Amino acid sequence: MIYTFTLNPSIDYTVRLENFTAGITNRTTSEEYCIGGKGINVSCILSELGIKSKALGFTAGFTGKAIEEELAAKGIDADFIRLKDGFSRINIKLRSKEESEINGQGPKIGSEEFNRLLEKTDSVTDGDTVVIAGSIPSSLPDDTYEKILEQISRKDVRIVIDASGKLLINSLKYRPFLIKPNKQELSEIFHTEIRSEADIEKYASELRKSGAENVIVSLGGDGAILFDKTGKQHRSGVLKEKVIGTVGAGDSMVAGFIAGYEKTDDFAYAFKLGTACGNATAFSDGLAKKAKIDEIFNKIN
Repeated sequence: MIYTFTLNPSIDYTVRLENFTAGITNRTTSEEYCIGGKGINVSCILSELGIKSKALGFTAGFTGKAIEEELAAKGIDADFIRLKDGFSRINIKLRSKEESEINGQGPKIGSEEFNRLLEKTDSVTDGDTVVIAGSIPSSLPDDTYEKILEQISRKDVRIVIDASGKLLINSLKYRPFLIKPNKQELSEIFHTEIRSEADIEKYASELRKSGAENVIVSLGGDGAILFDKTGKQHRSGVLKEKVIGTVGAGDSMVAGFIAGYEKTDDFAYAFKLGTACGNATAFSDGLAKKAKIDEIFNKIN
């Protein structure tokens, strides 16, 4: 089983307009909403690929109920802790000549509710995959990831971490199967400017020495590089199609990699499927569908 943790899920409300001007009333050309949160995005793409997962985390209020209902409609098993107060956040994604975002804070999570989440990790067994992705809500302590990882550390599971800064660094001692920093995050972790692929290789190697088995470095419009645990490098570019939105593309890559490796135990295939999923989401309204993923996969050399 694959478990995804989303500690602060959301409803992402995307609005498009030709030109945005601050201080006046702006009219949209289109708008839509979808459920969001990095772990939830991973579960959604896994579902498109025909792989079951269980989504864990916290929800609250009418927005939390909508998130759970949408996951159920997608056939995704969700087992969220329902909070008594507040509501799950709404994030605004503004698409005009530039992309802008306004992300909500989300509800407060107490120690009792967090301990209930930890209890749910008892169902994780050897051979499972655990994906912990995204930021930590402000009401939880900075070592929240470590508490979850400590709870499952005695089991033989694949750990996937998609986070930045100290959240990522402090997770390395648990020897995660996969991490996915981008170029900017790599710079911030090592307090240096990344100038070349040699720099990327150097600092990705440092992350592997610190505990990460496999490292994908996302390069945005220049693709990505996988440094796998056998010492091999795999490079992917970006296909020439119109980018509609980048939200969820990185999560889609993580999901595709997990799905590909679950299927074949082959890093090259996993990276190819991850690349296809990431590109397909970038070329789609919202997260990619199976047909688009297959189309892009067949175009990748």
